[in-house]
This record gives sequence, C-alpha cells and structure tokens, in this order.
Amino acid sequence: MTAATSATVKAVSITAVLTGIGSLLGFVRDLLLGMLFGADAGTDAFLVAWTIPETAAPLLIEGAMAFVLVPLFSRWIELGHDVRELVSATLPYLCLGLVALSALTAAAAPWLVGVLAPGIPRPELAVDCMRVASVTILTFGLAGYLSAALRSHQSFTAPAAIYVAYNVGIVACVVALREQGAYAAAVGVAAGGLGMVLVQAPAFLRRFGAPRGTARRVPLPVLAFLPVAVFTLARQCQVFVERFVGSSLPEGSISHLNYAQKIAQVPMVLSLIVATVSFPQLARAISAGDDGRARRRMTRDLVAASAIVLPAAAVLIVCAPDLVAVLLQYGAFTAADTEATAQIMRVYSLGLLGQAVVGAVSRAYFCRAGSYWYPTAAMAAGLAVTVVLARPSWGTTGIAAANAAGITLTALLLVAGLRRRVITLPPRAVARPIGGLLLAATAAAGAGWAVRAPAADLPELVRLTVTGAAIAAVFCAVVVATRAVTALTDDTPTRMRGRA
Repeated sequence: MTAATSATVKAVSITAVLTGIGSLLGFVRDLLLGMLFGADAGTDAFLVAWTIPETAAPLLIEGAMAFVLVPLFSRWIELGHDVRELVSATLPYLCLGLVALSALTAAAAPWLVGVLAPGIPRPELAVDCMRVASVTILTFGLAGYLSAALRSHQSFTAPAAIYVAYNVGIVACVVALREQGAYAAAVGVAAGGLGMVLVQAPAFLRRFGAPRGTARRVPLPVLAFLPVAVFTLARQCQVFVERFVGSSLPEGSISHLNYAQKIAQVPMVLSLIVATVSFPQLARAISAGDDGRARRRMTRDLVAASAIVLPAAAVLIVCAPDLVAVLLQYGAFTAADTEATAQIMRVYSLGLLGQAVVGAVSRAYFCRAGSYWYPTAAMAAGLAVTVVLARPSWGTTGIAAANAAGITLTALLLVAGLRRRVITLPPRAVARPIGGLLLAATAAAGAGWAVRAPAADLPELVRLTVTGAAIAAVFCAVVVATRAVTALTDDTPTRMRGRA
C-alpha cells in the first residue's frame, strides 16, 4: 500500500466513523422528534421551516461551496501561495453576503411559508420556526468555507465532525425546551449550525493561523459559483415539490415523507464518503489534464458508492416496516405512522442509486471550465419529471415515486455526458461493475423476502436482524462470484478502444 493510498484509507476511515456517529445522532434526533411530538400539524410546520437549513446544507456545505472552493484552495496550494492571503481576500466578503441573505430570509419568512406550503394547518408556527432557522444560512456558509479549506489541506477529521455537532445541538435543545413543542427543534437547528463552525475553528486556526492581509486581489469566483448554486437549488427543489404537494394531503403527510427520506438517505450519505475524501485528488487530476488518473478515480468512486447503496436499498425495501418501528415507533409515533412511513421509504429507496451517482458524478463537471452548466440542465430534466409525476391524487407514495424517477433520469444524463465534457469515461466502463452489484442486490432482496415471511411472528428487532443478515450474506456471495467490484482494487489504467 502506497503512502498516498494509506492516507486516503485513513481519511476515509475517520470520515466514515464520524459520519456514522453523526447519522446515529440524527436517528436520536428523529426518534426524539417522533416520540415527543409525533407526526402532526406542529411537526409539519417545523419541517416547512426546516426547508431553509435543508437547502443551505447542500448549497453551502456539501455542494456548491465545496465544488467551488475545494478546487480554488487546491489550485492556490499547488501554486505555492500563502492560504492566509486567500482567506483574508475572500472570507470577509463571504460573511457580509451570508449575513445579508440570512436577514432577508428571516424578513421574507411569511411569504416563503405561503409559497412552500400554502395548505399547512399552522402557518404562524412555521413562520416563527423559519425565522429562527434562517441563521443557518450564515453558520452553514462559514462551516462550508472552513470545511473546504481544511479538506484542501487533506485535513478531514474536523469537517467530518460537523454533523455530530449539529445533531448534538438539536438533541440538546429538544430535550431542554421540549415544553415549547416543535419550536424547540428550530432553536436546536440554529444552535447546531453554530456548533458546526465551532467544531472546525480550532483545526482551521492551527492549520492556517491568523488571516494575513494581502495586496493581491482575489475575487470570489462568483461566475463559477452560479452554475453550481443553480444545480444545487434545482436538486433541492425536489424537496420543495414534496412539501408543496404534501401540504394539501392529510395532516402528518409531510412528516411521514420527511422521516422516510431521512432514513433512506443515510446509506446515500455513507456511500459518498469516498467521493468526498477523493474530491481534492479528482480536482487536481482534472485541472492538470491527467485524464487517466481522473478516469480511474471516478470509476472507483462510482463503484464504491454503488457497493454501499445497493445492498442498503435492498434492506430498506424488504425491512422497511421493521426498521421504522425499531427506530421511530415510540411515544406519539404510532403504528399507523410506521406503516405510512415504511410505504414511502420503500419507494424512495428505488432512487437511492440515482442519488448516489448524481452526488459522485456531478462534482467532476465543476472541476473543468466549459462544463459547469450541464449538470444544471440534467437536474432540470429530472426535476421536470418529478413535477409532472408528483400529484396529490397519487398520495405520498406517488410523491416518493416521482422523486425516484426524476433523480434516476438525472443520474443517467450525467453519466452519459461525462465522456464528451469532462473525462473519457464511456458509460460501459461503469455499467458492468454496477450492473453486477445491481444483480447482487436484487438476488439479496429476493432472499430477504424469503427469510422475512416465515419470521412474521418474531419481534421487529429480531426479524430485522435475521433478514438483514440474509440480505448481506447473499449480496456478498453474488458479488464475489461475479467479481463485480474489481474496479476498486485494479490499479491499472482503464483501457478503451482506440486509446490507452
């Protein structure tokens, strides 16, 4: 194992552990929300307000900010410049913009609630929660900036801990202020956003020291940020569509959609850990014109993401009722809530591979000038499918199906466009290993159904454990038999017809 590979494995391991802890705390958060507040008009109001941090997170932490700043910091480091000069030239202006946007969002909260969820039963609570949550635009933006700078310097521990801090803040406030109802969760979101900044600040100061004034003018790459921001917002619009359509459905529908999505997205988040850690390497390879290295990196990222998300999808589809019951069915969260959430989660899971592929592939487009707007066009096509298919008459499962169909189309368009615009990676280069993983996941799901049926009388946790073990065993057996993940261990360059 080379030193570079060892460092990557270490970074992936640390990130995986901290991401897992953050996800576990996310479950604790959702468990508390369900147990204390159930799924009613109050939680629906909070979830409408939660649209703000849900939009800010992919825009300012995981998506646009990272896609623009990681390449910027990486190029600055490659040129041998002092990073403190870059920080001094960009961070103050970024802070001013974030403060202004936070204030504007708080002022526009009544209008935003009316647009996002016109049929919500408690709009006044949603407005109050949204005003509190609007501070996350500032804190998430700062957290994203610190994270991009640290990752560019191959420092991954503090950035990986941000969701631990975030969920600790929410859980603490929900427990301490539970008499305030769902409003306590909004306060927790604001506190958690501050925690994201504080958990990274010491590492940032140790790594870079105090900012240094500079005569060098370094404008923020607004033109590069714009297409990334539009793409991220277009992707987030899927949630807007869900909330909008869900607001006209029976009370609790938005909450059921949210719980199902939160559980189903955990494997997707875990599947992108490798891509997150390797993004600086991918950005440098593309920037240097090293097509072979970029191609191998992208292939491994896609196969690794698929190897995680596909067996997880099999578990989510087969074991949905047991999983939701074990995680959420306590206190005010009833058996009827479990059934509704499980039905939605099964349908959501059909789009998990598409979600993972979009997350892994889209970042490559933002590393090369001239390809910035293609992901936005692909996302717009997928969003159009979601809008057309998401109808109130088809209920919450119809909304979930529309989401899965839209994101799958986007994933196909992004993979198809890679060869012409960014990397000479033909679709067939990844179709074979991912196809093998898909076959393994399908066989594993079939085995899971066969095991689960005779175990119907067992407690949910036992049934979940037995069925999950069967799914994992069959998946691994088929993967080994078909050698579906050789792309993860093959260090030789990918060869294509007509070129090396």
